[in-house]
Amino acid sequence: MTLEPKHERVSRELTAEIAAGKFGPSGRLPSEAQLVGRFGVSRPTIARAMRDLQDQGLVERRVGAGSFVRPQAVTATAGHQLGFLVPGLGTTEIFEAIGGELAGLARGRGYGLIWGAGRRSSSEDLGFRDADELCDQFVRSRAAGVFFAPFENASEGASANRDLVEKLRREGVAVVLIDRDLVPFPMREGLDLVGLDNFAAGFMAADHLLKLGCRSLAFARRRFSAPTVDARIAGAREAMLSRGLSTPVDFVREGEFDDPEQVRDSFLRDPLDAIICANDRMAAVLMRSLQRCGRRVPQDVRLVGFDDVRYATLLSVPLTTIHQPCREIAAVAFRTMLDRIADPQLPARTIRLTPRLVVRESCGAYLPRSG
Repeated sequence: MTLEPKHERVSRELTAEIAAGKFGPSGRLPSEAQLVGRFGVSRPTIARAMRDLQDQGLVERRVGAGSFVRPQAVTATAGHQLGFLVPGLGTTEIFEAIGGELAGLARGRGYGLIWGAGRRSSSEDLGFRDADELCDQFVRSRAAGVFFAPFENASEGASANRDLVEKLRREGVAVVLIDRDLVPFPMREGLDLVGLDNFAAGFMAADHLLKLGCRSLAFARRRFSAPTVDARIAGAREAMLSRGLSTPVDFVREGEFDDPEQVRDSFLRDPLDAIICANDRMAAVLMRSLQRCGRRVPQDVRLVGFDDVRYATLLSVPLTTIHQPCREIAAVAFRTMLDRIADPQLPARTIRLTPRLVVRESCGAYLPRSG
């Protein structure tokens, strides 16, 4: 999985601003020194990005005067922009990978991909106001379509998600959902959706633990989690039912779990064989808290996560997890977007990709067998 090079990010964002007419009647772009400060990159990176814009016929350099938008550039870029609106982009690794793949696919078909405002830190998530402003930018840039991963983990997220989608659709902008829906599982909104088969992934994670001899399981998540997490919980419950086991009332346990006292109260008040975590980040936090409570992973409690992020192999106990096929998600989402742009009347489609279990030490698969 590849991430977007810095010079391509700079040229992409400047292309979007050219399309939106941001540089006014004079068409003069900021100086290289100003762009270095804005994007937080080196002068050679800015120079490379400006050469890219020149090669595309969007910008001309005037000796002693600076860089200027060519008069026909705004018209040339109109309709050849796509947006990527992901509130968790700054802190969710899978979306960085998906976005990088989408950027490459877009370039190959003559589109630019607008990720977000260059003023934001790469470690920050978008807030509701930021997302609304970004949608305005998509509209000003006359973007043909937007890939959108709805807000999660916020009580007001549902209404904000719907408002953002309605704003785009009123302007004739195609919307393809990435990873998750606007509505709770198992309901579906009338929009194209591309992501992992989370029900199958939840079944796979729980079934793996059951095959290892676990019988007492719990599922850990944050409040206001995305519908994908509900699908994973449903799949895990189905795996238990398929083996004749009932799920207890407190099968799902909510919290942040970075506090050992909360972990003791939530997971250690009764015997548990294993915990399935909503994502790898939660699994990493929970692993550390369990260790602070004197519980060993996997000897005392087994853990499984979701996503297969880069640091999953770097934890004190390498994490068993469900792999997110980011490259495949991006490829299918891009094809879905092209189809939607070509024919807005197509029925809404749901495309679920097959999950894959990655077995490492945290699930206890490699523990010595007793007897």
